[in-house]
Amino acid sequence: MKHEYISNGNSILIDDSQGLGRPFEGIGAVSGGGATSKLLINYEEKLRGQILDYLFKPNFGASLQILKVEIGGDVQSTDGTEASHMHNIWDENYQRGYEWWLMKEAKKRNPHIKLYGLPWGFPGWVGNGTLSPYTAPELTAEYVTKWVKGAKQVHNLTIDYVGIFNEHKYDITYIKTLRKVLDSRGFRETKVIGTDAYWEIVPDILKDKSLAAAIYAIGTHYPGTISPSDAKTSGKPLWASEDYSTFNDEVGGGCWARILNQNYVNGLLTSTIAWNLIGSYYNHLPWFRSGLMTAVHPWSGHYSVPTPIWVTAHTTQFSSIGWRYFAHGNGVGKLPQGGSVVSMTNEAKDQLSIVIETMTHNHSICVRPALPKYNVSPQNITITLKGSFATLSHMNVWYSKLGFSGTADQMFQKRESLFFKNGQATLYLGLDEVFTLTTITTGNKGSYPRPPGPKPFPLPYSDNFEGLQVSQEPYNLVPQVGCFEIVKSQDASHGLVVRQTVLEPPIESCTWPLVYPIAIIGDFNWTDTALEVDFEIPQVNGTNGVFVAARVDRGSCPSVNAQGIFFYILPQTGKFLGGHSSGSLNSKEIFNIDIPTIPLRGWAAIGTDGFGYADFDNFSISQPKQMG
Repeated sequence: MKHEYISNGNSILIDDSQGLGRPFEGIGAVSGGGATSKLLINYEEKLRGQILDYLFKPNFGASLQILKVEIGGDVQSTDGTEASHMHNIWDENYQRGYEWWLMKEAKKRNPHIKLYGLPWGFPGWVGNGTLSPYTAPELTAEYVTKWVKGAKQVHNLTIDYVGIFNEHKYDITYIKTLRKVLDSRGFRETKVIGTDAYWEIVPDILKDKSLAAAIYAIGTHYPGTISPSDAKTSGKPLWASEDYSTFNDEVGGGCWARILNQNYVNGLLTSTIAWNLIGSYYNHLPWFRSGLMTAVHPWSGHYSVPTPIWVTAHTTQFSSIGWRYFAHGNGVGKLPQGGSVVSMTNEAKDQLSIVIETMTHNHSICVRPALPKYNVSPQNITITLKGSFATLSHMNVWYSKLGFSGTADQMFQKRESLFFKNGQATLYLGLDEVFTLTTITTGNKGSYPRPPGPKPFPLPYSDNFEGLQVSQEPYNLVPQVGCFEIVKSQDASHGLVVRQTVLEPPIESCTWPLVYPIAIIGDFNWTDTALEVDFEIPQVNGTNGVFVAARVDRGSCPSVNAQGIFFYILPQTGKFLGGHSSGSLNSKEIFNIDIPTIPLRGWAAIGTDGFGYADFDNFSISQPKQMG
């Protein structure tokens, strides 16, 4: 089916009398994949609440309708690792990490928000002796189902959707097994999305009825607003289950505005989910500022509310999951001079919302895939209402214009109503604009006082971890390999300590094995720092050694090749490996040597020499004392 223009000339027809299109299934965002919300939880409560309101509170900001979170698997999954609820087969803990907290905060603000869990990787034991989660399908299905069960029993959270394995090969037997295990454990209402990759599964769905029955919707990533014809005729809802991932400036806002409309106009995609929810991770980690919001200064309280928040509001504040799109050519389609329009109505057909965007090519380029050239020109359009809404006298108008070449943004402004005479009204459309015409009266541009300004990571810095809860992840320390969480020390004098808790290599999402657990902290621009930490290696399941490091120059999957100044202590060998500086143990100087000039800067870090337990306490960072 080819969807071109909605009108002849400049007349746009809005008419439901010939039937409607597909159900609208929501706009959402991803927390995780990975550790993208890491710094958010450390914000002061008042400011943190403001950020959460901009994301989730209905009729305030983005008013998101879906929250998708990583099912932590102890793996590096983009900007850090997220802890599994089962580090080991004999271990279950539903307090780890921050996704439980985030889901509850979202539900607190919007009880109707849908929740969606997806693994980016798995603890090593799930592979049953291999590096594949599909070797023992029942084991993996039980692991995922326990996460769904823990959400319900421990946190009173109903998980609406689960996925398979982010951007990895799928396994048909596993998908069917997951559906069977969910059903047998009482989670028939939790729907399976297949497969959070691309379109490869479509032929299998078409030829395998039991596979089709196991999957609710086909979830694809970065579709470029288009879908293959066999997907459109598969009988399954089509979702852009991950999209966007674009720097959140004005071009990022333009990208998001264009795909929110055109994912349905071109691809019949009924849900679009942004990666990521909020860029709350250190600068110089991958994809900085690729969230709908940015919050990277918990120590100062600074955050920003960029254009994608208000672009989202143009759809989410004036629709609900379960509304229906109008048919193509009767309220959905391309505009005569470029741009697009989608129209939606509720089940009773007594509410109508029309979203129009006129994003120009160069001002709406997403990071992926490549965007073919197209043209948009200013235009006058005549809107003609027929069918259920033929007698509407007026519609409320919300307007945004992205600012370029020194002009200011005009975001989510309430304008004068658009009045209809004999079912018609005329509207002028400029470039890089979004209009919402709606019968809904509850739209609102929420606001809070300007947050504090940004400040560098504070020095001196110290943490004895006593203010945290057991199983919590320490603030500001961002695991890149392994997991670091609060435990009660075996030494009563230390109280609570941070433990590296992963005992064996996980089933990674990275393309090469990461074998040296490391957690970074601070400012990538640090050059000279003095680090101190107490450590203990437990006798049972202990690691081979520990390190502290400065000038760590990379994170994410390349952590395995990170350079910096590393001070290793290997008790089993009696060796002290100085990464080229001065180091002391128990106040006794071990070495004092020259350091290389490369890398010149980087984060501070702690970590271990291989997987296994190690405890850390009384971690401090300061400027080094001047040498005489």
